[in-house]
Amino acid sequence: MRPLVLTTLFLALMSGLSLAAADSRGLDPVLINRIQATFDAVGFSPATINAVTNNDIKALSLCREKVCAFDNLFNVRLKSTGITNQAGSGRCWLFAGLNCFSPGVCKKLDLSRFEFSQPYLTFWDKMEKANFFLEEMIRLRERPLYDRELMVALDGPFGDGGWWHYATGLIEKYGVVPITAMPESKQSSNTGTVNSLAERKLKGFAAELRRAHTEGASENQLRQRKEQMLAEIYQLLVFAYGRPPKEFVYRYKVNDSTITDPKTYTPKSFYDEFIGGPIPEYAVLMNHPGKGYDSLYQIQGSRNMADREDLTLLNLSIDAVKDYCLKALLDSQAVWFACDVGVDNFNDSGVLRLGIYDFAGTLGMSFDIAKADRITLGDSYPNHAMTLVGVDTAADGSPVKWLVANSWGDKPGDDGYWTMYNDWFDMNVYLAVIRKDLLSDADRRKLDQKPMVLPSWDPFYQAAKHLQ
Repeated sequence: MRPLVLTTLFLALMSGLSLAAADSRGLDPVLINRIQATFDAVGFSPATINAVTNNDIKALSLCREKVCAFDNLFNVRLKSTGITNQAGSGRCWLFAGLNCFSPGVCKKLDLSRFEFSQPYLTFWDKMEKANFFLEEMIRLRERPLYDRELMVALDGPFGDGGWWHYATGLIEKYGVVPITAMPESKQSSNTGTVNSLAERKLKGFAAELRRAHTEGASENQLRQRKEQMLAEIYQLLVFAYGRPPKEFVYRYKVNDSTITDPKTYTPKSFYDEFIGGPIPEYAVLMNHPGKGYDSLYQIQGSRNMADREDLTLLNLSIDAVKDYCLKALLDSQAVWFACDVGVDNFNDSGVLRLGIYDFAGTLGMSFDIAKADRITLGDSYPNHAMTLVGVDTAADGSPVKWLVANSWGDKPGDDGYWTMYNDWFDMNVYLAVIRKDLLSDADRRKLDQKPMVLPSWDPFYQAAKHLQ
C-alpha cells in the first residue's frame, strides 16, 4: 500500500502546483520576467540609475528653468503685518485666521506690526475640543466600539487641527488678546507631548463614561462627571500654556515714537476696541470636482464646540473660487485658504508651482492624477491653511501668481512669504473663505439651500485633523 500512498500524495502535490501556476492573482516567475523585460526594453542607462539611487530625488528633479523664471513682484499687495511662526504645532488654521484680522488693527493703531495671542485661543480651543469629545462619548454611549462614527470620534480628539469657523467661533466667544498678554510657552510651540497626554486622559474618561452608562448612570450623572473631567483637562492646559488672562494691561508705540498710556482690558473689551462689531459673515468656498458644483455641503461632526454648527461649504468651480479671491484682494481683504502644501513645493525659495519637480523626467513615468480622484482616494486633502495677501495679474487682469503669508517663520520662502502660481492654485487649493457681501446674488442664494450632509469619515472631515 505504501507505493500507492506515495503516488497519491505526489499527484495531489502536482495538482496543487498546477492550480497555483494557473492562478493569475499571484506574482509568479513568468509575470516577473515579463515585468523585467518591459523595464529592460526602455533602456535606462546604469549612470541614470546610479544618479537616482545615490542622490535625493527632489534635488535631482528640481526644474532649474522654473526656479530661474520665478520673481517675487506683485502688482497688488496688502500691507504687511509681519510673519508669524506656529513652530512645532499644528495651528496653521488659527494663525491664518488671526492674520486676516491683524491688518485692521495695524491700520487702526498706525502700527507696522501686530500679533494676536495664538496660545490664548489655542487654550480655549483645547477646552472646547475636550468638552465636545466628552459630549460625543455621552451621545454615542450605546454604540458598539466598532461603530464607524464612534471610531472617528475616538481618532485624535485633542489634535491641533481646525477650520476657519473654529477661529471665528473662538474669537466671538472668548475675545482676543495681544501676544504680549499670553505669549507662547514651551508646550504651546511643541504640542506633541501635551496632546498625547490629554488624549490618554480623554480616552480613559470615555471608557469610564461607557462603563458608568452600562452600570445604570443617567445622562445627567454622566454630564456631572464630565465637569470633573474637564477640570482635569483645564489643569493640564494651565501647566502647558499658562493661565489665560481675564484682564491685562496693554500699551503700544505709535509710529515708533509716541507710547500710549497703559490701559486695562478684558479679552472681550480688547476685541470691541480694536476689531469692533460682530465678525462679518463669511462663506467657505470649496473646490471638489468629485462633488456637484453650486451645491451646499455640511460635514458631520466638523466643529470644535458642542454648542456650534458643523462646517458648511459651497462647492464652486476653481475659476469661481479664484475670481472671488481676486475680488477680495482688490478690496484690500486678506483671504484664508487651505491647500495640499506638500505638492510641488520648493521650500528654499517658497515657490508653489506645478512641475517645479520633474519626477517624470527623472524616473521615466507620469504621476498625474485627476484632482477629484486625488481627493476621493485619499491621495490629497487640505492639510495646511495660509493667507492670501497679494496677487500679480496679467495685462487682462487675470491672476498669474499669488502672494501667500505663511506661518512657518521668516526663514523658509521669501522672508516667510510664498509665491503660489496660478496652475498650482488650480490643482492644490481646496478651500477659500470669502466675505458674503462679495458674493454674487446668485451664489449668496445658494447658501440658503439645505446642505447635503457628508459623514464624519468623509475625506474633507479627515482634513481637519491634518490642517496643520
